[in-house]
Amino acid sequence: MTEPRRDAWERRAEWPLTLAAIAFLGAYAWPILDPSLGRPWSTLCTAVTTAVWALFALDYLVRLVLSRQRRRFVRGNLLDLAIIVLPVLRPLRLLRLFTLLSLLNRYAGMSLRGRVAVYVGGSTLLVLLLGALAVLDAERGAEDTSITSFGDALWWSVTTVTSVGYGDTYPVTTAGRFVGVALMLTGIGLIGVVTASVATWLVQQVSDADEEAEAARRRDLLALSGEIAALREELARRT
Repeated sequence: MTEPRRDAWERRAEWPLTLAAIAFLGAYAWPILDPSLGRPWSTLCTAVTTAVWALFALDYLVRLVLSRQRRRFVRGNLLDLAIIVLPVLRPLRLLRLFTLLSLLNRYAGMSLRGRVAVYVGGSTLLVLLLGALAVLDAERGAEDTSITSFGDALWWSVTTVTSVGYGDTYPVTTAGRFVGVALMLTGIGLIGVVTASVATWLVQQVSDADEEAEAARRRDLLALSGEIAALREELARRT
């Protein structure tokens, strides 16, 4: 069943929510990357992240009200509901930033391969960045932690998502390990998507080559048929 009212709202809200997500990312990252940030600026960043969370909560409620099948909407948006209901899990709130991918998909073009490439590339970069910020936020000040800078956090994020896991850096806090589990699961999903994308591309290349070869054979057959018809006419005239 189509949802014209909800779809219209989502189209109107796409750009404002995308800008809000970017603001959320900046406000979340700034205090983490600059621990010496003054209290007024830190308070402002907290206010921005809270306001953006409230904005997305309002968006969820509006979409729920505009939906004809509300139970189906809730079942299909459980992650959104969890992020709104569990705001105390700060790393989990970062998942709301994946709304940026909807904007990337909108301008990815009509090509399926283009959309997949944008999703994979955008998701990978976003996951690496968010994972690094989240684990650095969780590990800062913890005893015996090996993640003390954004560089360490980004290195750990890359090795975790790619399932390499050198073991030179690792989280020691509960929140940091939660981020690690989320990155591991995300990495498995991304690897699966990349593998499927490459396989689809190879199949498409082979299919295109087969179609070109088949078209060439058809052209040759048509040319040969024309030559045979011409020879028959010539023989008929001589006889």
